[in-house]
Amino acid sequence: MSLYQAQKILYHLNRDEEMQQTFLTDKAAVLSRYDLSTEEYEALHSGDIGLLYVLGVNGQILMHYAAFLKVEWFDYLQLMRDGVDNHGPVRAGIYAMTAGGEQFAETPVTSRDPN
Repeated sequence: MSLYQAQKILYHLNRDEEMQQTFLTDKAAVLSRYDLSTEEYEALHSGDIGLLYVLGVNGQILMHYAAFLKVEWFDYLQLMRDGVDNHGPVRAGIYAMTAGGEQFAETPVTSRDPN
């Protein structure tokens, strides 16, 4: 897998307005500049946030791509959960799951008591 390349394209896409315009009109032209796996290429081409998350794309980079695609924040969070449900646990990167993804889907958000 070429996780570095997938993250690199998203990093550049977030910062380069000319690249953004080209991506909107000709995704293949932009994606062909990077050494992506077939799965990464298809996920980037289709805007599959959940699959990109499962492939290991860093959430800080991925959230900018979601915003570029006009995905609302809570929808973005749900797309990551759906990605785990549809594609299995995160495979690589800092979010790689050792518990099969169950913790991500079932762990409730709780407030922390500072005392």
